[in-house]
Amino acid sequence: MGIPGSGLAKGLAVTLRTMTRKSVTAQYPDVQPDLAPRTRGVIGLFEENCTVCMLCARECPDWCIYIDSHKETVPPAAPGGRERSRNVLDRFAIDFALCMYCGICIEVCPFDALFWSPEFEYAETDIRELTHERDKLREWMWTVPEPPAPDPAAEEPKEIAAARKTADKLAAQQAAEAQEHRQSQGEGT
Repeated sequence: MGIPGSGLAKGLAVTLRTMTRKSVTAQYPDVQPDLAPRTRGVIGLFEENCTVCMLCARECPDWCIYIDSHKETVPPAAPGGRERSRNVLDRFAIDFALCMYCGICIEVCPFDALFWSPEFEYAETDIRELTHERDKLREWMWTVPEPPAPDPAAEEPKEIAAARKTADKLAAQQAAEAQEHRQSQGEGT
């Protein structure tokens, strides 16, 4: 057993040491915090990639994503083709008063239209103003940091390997056709 009151003396010593040190508190509005590179702040929208598939709104556990769209008919790409219809985004809004920042919407988006932005200063005086429309979400998109570089020792993704193999095969085929064409031109003269 120790000396009676030694725990109290140790506690007081820690308190005295802490009281004599300079405070390291950063006064927030004046001093911006150093955030981690991939900080989760708000959700940014890359509108060009959104196909209005509604997966993000359906998978959201809080139902805080609001999407409105309409269909447009697109003329055929080639003569003799058929007209197609596509969804056009009219409204994309997120109610950050309801959002629990789980990131499910970002994970389920198959077209990479949603990203985490490190922005965190979006406080409002009225809770009804925390529903941000696509214009504000688009502004936050440009603050999204670049993704980390892939590991150089990592295996190449199957999709890229297949695309490269197809491109190499097509290039070899075109080179063979060009060689054949040059030979036929040489024989004809």
